[in-house]
Amino acid sequence: MRILEETSTSVLSRSAVGTLLAEFRRTPLFALIVFLPAVILLDQISPEAHTWLFLLSTLAIVPLAAMLSRATESVAAKTGDSVGGLLNATLGNLTELVISLAALHAGQYLLVKASIAGAIVTNTLFMLGGAFLIGGLKHHLQEFNRVNARFQASLLFLATIAILVPSLVSEVEKAPSAAFSAQLSSGLAVLLIVVYALGMLFSLKTHRELFASVAHADHSETSWPLSVGVAVLIVTTLLVAIVSEIFVGSVQVAAQHLGMTPAFVGFIVVALVGGAAEMTSAFSAARANRLDLSVGIALGSAAQIALFVAPVLVLLSYFIGPEPMSLQFWPGAVAMMLIATTAATLLSNGGHAAWYAGVMALAVYAIFGFTLFILPPGTGQ
Repeated sequence: MRILEETSTSVLSRSAVGTLLAEFRRTPLFALIVFLPAVILLDQISPEAHTWLFLLSTLAIVPLAAMLSRATESVAAKTGDSVGGLLNATLGNLTELVISLAALHAGQYLLVKASIAGAIVTNTLFMLGGAFLIGGLKHHLQEFNRVNARFQASLLFLATIAILVPSLVSEVEKAPSAAFSAQLSSGLAVLLIVVYALGMLFSLKTHRELFASVAHADHSETSWPLSVGVAVLIVTTLLVAIVSEIFVGSVQVAAQHLGMTPAFVGFIVVALVGGAAEMTSAFSAARANRLDLSVGIALGSAAQIALFVAPVLVLLSYFIGPEPMSLQFWPGAVAMMLIATTAATLLSNGGHAAWYAGVMALAVYAIFGFTLFILPPGTGQ
């Protein structure tokens, strides 16, 4: 019996290794994994080379995020697109959460807030717009469940209002006390987490029939075995944590050397790097005519960051940060989040998508990115 068990385990291990090797050959993006040992080695040899550490860590996070995405896609293939979108958004946000936790521990609250606002804007404009563009170029006109899109957009709008309130109070009251800001932010954080939990109960349990996917799909990729997917998720998450610590430690000095403002780094660079996993899933799903999954990942991820990740970071700042972090953002970030939420609502309201809708969303994102790139240093901090 022991011989049979050892034989089956050996066969399973060889099968898992073969599956991963085949995936590496099929996905050229995974070739960037060579930068993972390079950045870890450089951090040990020359920790003061901040610009190179920043560039290499950015390149190393991208294949790790893609591996995380591919593993979650295998699990999502066994569920509906609503649950699959939630799973992709949740595990895809691990990268963003780990980067934010490292920045939170280092006391870089501007980077944390910029990455939160940037992730919301990037998911609602760049990811959703890119999915509409890629899917529309191949399938002319695509359909998706507009009830799900409206629901996610409504959650996102609610969270944006909760982020807007502390900023409005600070403008009206001129200089509210730090204790008041901390108390208001922690109360709003708890409220948002409760609303998010009830929203998941509503969409996945009590009214799940409203969120059924439109019947179209092209499942051309084979799913990984469950054991392989779980192992990849665990190992990848640990590696992302290691690289994220290097990324956060080098980002400020590197941004100065490269002529980028802290707002641009957090809003654009960190958001794009942290969302690489979800973008890979959303774009591939749109190309396979599974636009419900793309919309679920894009808007679901943005809503999850606003309703769950940001509040959790506020609460965790009491334990791992040098001081409590508030939900007070600079006015420009709040305005961009409101505009992005409104644009996503308008684009997803009809339940149909074409490539030019993606062009419009990407154009709004480009306007934000260009503005932040030429923003004078010190503005909006």
